[in-house]
Amino acid sequence: MAVDALDTRILRLLIEQPRTSVREYARILGVARGTVQARIDRLERDGVITSTGPVLSPAALGHPVLAFVHVEVTQGRLDEVGDALAGVPEIVEAFSITGGGDLLTRVVARDAGHLEDVIQRLIRLPGVVRTRTEIALRERVPHRLLPLVETIGQRSATV
Repeated sequence: MAVDALDTRILRLLIEQPRTSVREYARILGVARGTVQARIDRLERDGVITSTGPVLSPAALGHPVLAFVHVEVTQGRLDEVGDALAGVPEIVEAFSITGGGDLLTRVVARDAGHLEDVIQRLIRLPGVVRTRTEIALRERVPHRLLPLVETIGQRSATV
């Protein structure tokens, strides 16, 4: 899906001012409200915008420990293990990967002991061969997409 300069400006506003109304976005951008709404609807329909809910902080919810757990899976059981991971609330993301392991999970925990409990739960899942854990010390670049969106928008403006 092509993202043009107006889409980029709309996405920037949605990221930077998520509680603002479509009417206010239109005023800021100097375009009709219907145009902004139609663009937002298209961006949602095309899967560019995937969520409009709040971004929550696991640390503020009492889970300040962040770890990346690599999970090695018995051949042929990737889907089964992936489904089982969805039942572990401390796993906030899981991806199939290449390289050293089959799955990479992002795990949050209350403390080191709780993290160990979560890892032990993972190890007991049928189909899990072993895990390898890396604990995050400090976030250096927070999750962000605006720089990527702006690069795409700049490229479409020069075409």
